[in-house]
Amino acid sequence: MTAAVETEALEKRFGDVVAVDSLSLSVPFGTVYGLVGPNGAGKTTTLQILSGLLDADAGTARVDGVDATRRRELTDVLGYLPAEAPLYDELTGREQLRYAAQFRRLDENGQVADALDRYGLADAADRRIEGYSTGMRRRLGLAQATLHRPPVLLLDEPLSGLDPRATRTVIRLLAEVSNNGTAVLVSSHDLATVEDICDRVGIVSEGRLVVEDSPDKLGGAVDDRTDLETAVLELTDG
Repeated sequence: MTAAVETEALEKRFGDVVAVDSLSLSVPFGTVYGLVGPNGAGKTTTLQILSGLLDADAGTARVDGVDATRRRELTDVLGYLPAEAPLYDELTGREQLRYAAQFRRLDENGQVADALDRYGLADAADRRIEGYSTGMRRRLGLAQATLHRPPVLLLDEPLSGLDPRATRTVIRLLAEVSNNGTAVLVSSHDLATVEDICDRVGIVSEGRLVVEDSPDKLGGAVDDRTDLETAVLELTDG
C-alpha cells in the first residue's frame, strides 16, 4: 500500500547550511506522526518541500503517491497549515472559507457550513477574523486546510501559543481527522506537547532523523524536564 507521506534520502541546503540531510520518512494513512526537534532542525523545511513550496536538492518526496514537485496534482491530496495561518483579517470566518472553497471549486454553502460547525466556529462565522483569538484562528486555519477533505494533512507547530482549553480542542479535532483515515504530519519543538496526539514520533537534529519510535518509548528516553537539544545529544551518543 502506498504510504501517505514518504521521503527518501531527502536533502536541502541554503548556501553552506544543511537544512535537511538524508531524511527518510514513511507515514501511513490514519496516523498522526510527530516530527520533533529544536529550532533549526529542518522540520519546517521538510514540510515546505512536501507541500511543494520548496524544491529539494536531492532525494524524493511523495504525498499520497504524488511527487512533491508536481504542485498542481499535490493541491488535491494535501492540506497544509503553516505556523502562521494564511488568513485575511478583514474577512469574516465564513468569507475566508468561501474564498478557499471558490479556489478549489467546492460547494460554497454546504461544505463551508459543515466546516464551520465541525470546527466550532458557527457562532463566530460572521465576525471579522481580526477579532478571533489565537485558538479560533488555529481552528479556522484547520478548517481551511481540510475543507477539501485531503488524505494528507501537514501542520507546522499547530499547538504553539494555545491555552490549555484550545490545545485540548485542537487535539480532539486532529484525532477525529486521523480516525477518518487522514495521515497527519505534525512538526513541533516540544516532545511533551505532541505526545498526546501522535502515534509515532521522529526526532530530528541538524536535518537528520536521530530516532523514531512510539511517544511512550521516546518519553522514557527523553525526560520532559530535559532540554530537547541536550536529549538529542544523549540519544545520539547512546
